Amino acid sequence: MARGWLVPSIPPVWERHLLMARDPPRITCKHYEYDEGEETIIPNDKMVHRSFFFGPMDVSTLRKLVPRHIRKYSTFDLLTACLWRCRTIAIQADPEEEVRIICIVNARSRFNPPLPRGYYGNAIAYPVVATQAGELCRNSLGYALELVKQAKSVVTEEYMKSVADLMVIKGRPKFTLFRSYLVSDATRAGLGDVDFGWGKPVYGGPALGVVASFLIPYKNKKGEVGIVVPIRLPAQAMEIFVKELQAMLQAKPSERKPVLKSAL
Repeated sequence: MARGWLVPSIPPVWERHLLMARDPPRITCKHYEYDEGEETIIPNDKMVHRSFFFGPMDVSTLRKLVPRHIRKYSTFDLLTACLWRCRTIAIQADPEEEVRIICIVNARSRFNPPLPRGYYGNAIAYPVVATQAGELCRNSLGYALELVKQAKSVVTEEYMKSVADLMVIKGRPKFTLFRSYLVSDATRAGLGDVDFGWGKPVYGGPALGVVASFLIPYKNKKGEVGIVVPIRLPAQAMEIFVKELQAMLQAKPSERKPVLKSAL
């Protein structure tokens, strides 16, 4: 409308019945994302915000750390595994403590037939996979990568129907961030292509690190196209995170043994 168009390029589709709960509703899948738990709250004034840029060379370096038997994985899978592992070391979680990764998954293509292209309702899932902090920190990047892939693989049409039924049965509970790290892929969101009539934006995405980490397409000052990820952590944890990430991007293990203490 801002550009003078009379109709949108993709006609909107309502069709809310496509994701309505069944009658009677029945929970047929495990939904750990809705487990009850209290998240430790850290005051915002004690948090540090930084953004990390991953160019093609960085992604290539990380791929060299993945065992050869792991063949099919996306750049999102790889970076999420890397960030989760570095973050868990940085927050110095107890080795025996359970830590979780939550991947926001677009489920539109998981239906048969897929949801209509113009369907503008909520069609995402928050699948969770858990492990012990010690296992995540001691093992290679491949260990975390397999867990990320496992989390995403559970999202099926049946899984989404089970979520809709859970919303009815349990009264629309919110997903929990208890001991969890939430990551979302915004590289295909198209925020950088939005044009209201005066050109494309320089950047589209969160200004600071928030509860979730978003993978956002970005071109740095050198003109290199890659992915930027805003991160928010306590100051000391951020220092450790940077060291761990730099060690991985140098394609060699960190010389420092992870010191795992109390949970964040």
